[in-house]
Amino acid sequence: MTTTEQTESPERLARPLVRLAKMLGVGTSYMGMSHDYHEIDDDVLVAILAALGVDASTPEAIESAIESILAEQRSHIVDPTVLHVVGEPSEVEVRAPIMDVPVATLTLENGAPYDGELKIVADPDAKAHSVNGEFIGTSMLVLPDDIPVGYHTLHVTAGDKAEDATLISAPSHIDMIPELEDGSLWGWMAQVYSIRSERSWGVGDFEDLRYMLTEAKRDTDADFILINPVHAGEPVSPLTPSPYLPVSRRFVNFTYISPESIPEYYSLSDEAKAEIKQLHDSVEPLDHDAELIDRDAMWQAKMRALWMIFQAGMPDDRKAVFDQYKLDCGGELEAYATWCLCYDKWGAPTTDPDNWENKYTKDSPEIQAIREQFPDTLEFYRWLEWIATEQLAGAQAASRQSGMKIGLIADMAVGVHPQGADVWWYPERFANGATVGAPPDMFNQQGQNWSQPPLNPVELKKTGYKVYRDMVHGMFNTAGAVRIDHILGLFRLWWIPEGKTPVDGCYVYYDHDVMLGILAIEASRVNGVVVGEDLGVVPPYVTKALGDRGIFGCAVEWFEQMDGVFTPPQHWRKYALATVDNHDMPPAAGYLEYEHVKIRERLGLLEGDGSAFRQSAELEHQAMLQMLCDEGFLDPAMLEDEAANENEIVAALHRALKAAPSKLKAVAFVDAVGEKRTQNQPGTNNEYPNWRIPLANGNGEPVMLEELFKQPGIKELSAIMNA
Repeated sequence: MTTTEQTESPERLARPLVRLAKMLGVGTSYMGMSHDYHEIDDDVLVAILAALGVDASTPEAIESAIESILAEQRSHIVDPTVLHVVGEPSEVEVRAPIMDVPVATLTLENGAPYDGELKIVADPDAKAHSVNGEFIGTSMLVLPDDIPVGYHTLHVTAGDKAEDATLISAPSHIDMIPELEDGSLWGWMAQVYSIRSERSWGVGDFEDLRYMLTEAKRDTDADFILINPVHAGEPVSPLTPSPYLPVSRRFVNFTYISPESIPEYYSLSDEAKAEIKQLHDSVEPLDHDAELIDRDAMWQAKMRALWMIFQAGMPDDRKAVFDQYKLDCGGELEAYATWCLCYDKWGAPTTDPDNWENKYTKDSPEIQAIREQFPDTLEFYRWLEWIATEQLAGAQAASRQSGMKIGLIADMAVGVHPQGADVWWYPERFANGATVGAPPDMFNQQGQNWSQPPLNPVELKKTGYKVYRDMVHGMFNTAGAVRIDHILGLFRLWWIPEGKTPVDGCYVYYDHDVMLGILAIEASRVNGVVVGEDLGVVPPYVTKALGDRGIFGCAVEWFEQMDGVFTPPQHWRKYALATVDNHDMPPAAGYLEYEHVKIRERLGLLEGDGSAFRQSAELEHQAMLQMLCDEGFLDPAMLEDEAANENEIVAALHRALKAAPSKLKAVAFVDAVGEKRTQNQPGTNNEYPNWRIPLANGNGEPVMLEELFKQPGIKELSAIMNA
């Protein structure tokens, strides 16, 4: 329901359903992109609460849920997750029977006891509550400012009751790396799979990434490459094209492994190497296909080669490293490897009730039986993950050895596949009956459904945010920086109830202070950088929270406008990663030729006949060129024949980018080689070949990695950025 009011009325706020929703962080109203105010309908709120495991179907159920939540909170001595900011004293509420004196101790992350004093003081404003016939009072635990950075365990006892909580002690902000304190850095943006070398298996891999990083530094003096997400995917074909729909965000996509770069490859017999070469040669023609990336053909050949290398074994020193990796990953690796094994032997998960993923849980005897039946295959999937992580970390190490100041900027997807390993093994971590997406806006007038189950914020708090901590830690182990796609998801996510359209959703809020604190811990431990993709509707409190913690935002040249007038780059944000475009848009040359309009028209993604969108695109086009001319980045004479001077206009867009005060600036390889096709059209699946477009030039010819840095456009744009 849309209204002209800007806030909810006192009468609405007093409604039990609205009160219950707000207790669980479910938003009951929101402001749209055009500052239009919406109140969420009751049926949507009821469905979202059900996804959180709360029955709100009747007035009686609502009242019962409210009472149950309050009783649950009051029955615990301390909240399961506690946030502390290093260098600042803080207080934590402790709840205990009024006749008992609570006592607190702290075990640090390294297992040592904290030797400081933990005081518990009376709360003069506290009121006692009756819980199961016992009066519970509250007091305040004072956390000293010298508690070190880390994930610690807080122990609180009161009488015969004892509880532990995860104490997340985070820096107040992420320190700027020295090179950014008084200057800026620039780098490239790449879709790794799309950039093939003569030695690739039809799809770009981690060895190609290593080469790309070192050559980018040597030939263009770039200090980083921002890549697509490389989270874990399916073990066998067909493979999901979208890097933003992984089966697990904890692990790495092992289809990017380069078989010939595995140390054990070199100990193979000549016959085995010849067989692997035949497998490679069977897919080698794919490297020169400029139309479509064929991941499935690649993986069917490469997986056989990897199995041969795995079966050959490894020396004792390498085995010791592998064993330690398995020990460090623990149950998370077992979850992913077991899911891969089941997928391999029983087929892809489906929605069929008789499908293995729906019939069995991790505790089913059938799952234990298949693990015992195929121990080698299970070990193979553990090994693949180790090799993939090793090669990705090797690419990052090579980038730093070459002199890059950051190296790899990894990309964190918003969520995971609904039938993936994470959701199957750990269903309690996710909301059941809702997916994540985005409400309607000017770019997607029908809204978006990303088909990803959201993390359950209640479960996150109960478990000390361990799933999020492990994921962030893993990403910083193999990168110098992490870009977080849709960082607003750490604050709120647009949940869509099952069976509803994206229009009929609502925002669910998360504890962003805790999640930003985790980012600060992990980034600070490796002197890393965090970039948050904060495009679209960004509430002021989000911008402030990110800035206070030293997290960079994003600035896209085509989006830096207001009321049809483009903001000169000199006025862009200082603490941002600035780019001309992004992966959800056509490259610069394609955008100038209205490729974004043509795709939407062709696929029926526009309301009405689409004339309004085309007209707005034409006005935007002219306004951008006007800004470039007004600011001295483009000679107005170039506009007399835009088509003939397209390369010069693209260069002008990058001269404007260079002029921005933004600390980080990135240039897309697609812009430098003249590619016009977009990588991804939001709101589509197979209607458009999303994430399957190989790198090609403006003439439709494939650009091979060995030739990439020899391209005239690469030289021209890098000269602009280095000027």
